[in-house]
Amino acid sequence: MAHKTLPLSPDALARILDRHPTPFHLYDEAAMRANARRLLAAFAWAPSFREYFAVKATPNPYILKLLREEGFGADCSSLAELLLAEKAGIAGESVMFSSNDTPAEEYVKARQMGAIINLDDISHIEFLKRHAGIPPIISFR
Repeated sequence: MAHKTLPLSPDALARILDRHPTPFHLYDEAAMRANARRLLAAFAWAPSFREYFAVKATPNPYILKLLREEGFGADCSSLAELLLAEKAGIAGESVMFSSNDTPAEEYVKARQMGAIINLDDISHIEFLKRHAGIPPIISFR
């Protein structure tokens, strides 16, 4: 197992704990960027590869912006996640929209953003077509 270290000294952590109530999240930007770059480098053999970060995993606009800067897209499954991605400057084919029991307004927003829409099955095509239109790129899971 890899050895992990905190990105700050024990004294710096103690000062943070004195100023901020718990619980809170502390992120290591340098490590996140390094990991993102390593992942993308591992797929350098596939020039059209794109990593889509699952927004539901960490719906934090600062992290989404950081990952966008590193070349990641956003994997969204709700209107709220689409809006977060949009606020982080992620749009077009950099957004993958996959959801269950999707209301028409969410498909409309995904289409407005130019997202790739990923449907659960073929039976959703007609609903998508009627409410938002079929996008240029569509996929199925």
